[in-house]
Amino acid sequence: MERPERSQDLSHLITAWRFLPEEMAWGLFRQVLKAVRHCSSCGILHRDIKPQNIVLDLTTGEAKLIDFGCGTFLQDTAYTQLAGTPLYSPPEWIWLKSYHGKAATIWSLGILLYQMVCGQHPFWKGRSTIWGQLPFPRRVSRGCQHLITCCLSTLPSDRPLLEDLFCHPWVQGVQLP
Repeated sequence: MERPERSQDLSHLITAWRFLPEEMAWGLFRQVLKAVRHCSSCGILHRDIKPQNIVLDLTTGEAKLIDFGCGTFLQDTAYTQLAGTPLYSPPEWIWLKSYHGKAATIWSLGILLYQMVCGQHPFWKGRSTIWGQLPFPRRVSRGCQHLITCCLSTLPSDRPLLEDLFCHPWVQGVQLP
């Protein structure tokens, strides 16, 4: 596997910094979005997007999405077998034991971005998963909070599409008032 000489996975970077400055998270998140869009355009669903599966080249700042061991072909119908890390699975998997790949990807991207800017998983409390109001530190901009909240909608139909994420003001670099 390709691995830059000076590299680190994103989870180690988040742990070392406690959280990433929003500007850094913005650049990395945009790179992940582009990688996910490329996979999707090739008909591939990663199914395990998380900080441990993003490797950073510490020299260039380039991010790479790795570990396609849970990946599969993208389909329009629901998946009925979980692949990936349960902690990143969407609520519909917990409730219905099925999920649609595109909506589940948006969910995991929301968790990823939250972890980058807040330094922890949004719903993991000890040994259980608790959904509810997302607590945001004051340092996280309203635009970033809005994007995360949209991605982490408990209803899959309320989550944005991948292409919608590219048009979101925060991803575009536009600050909300």
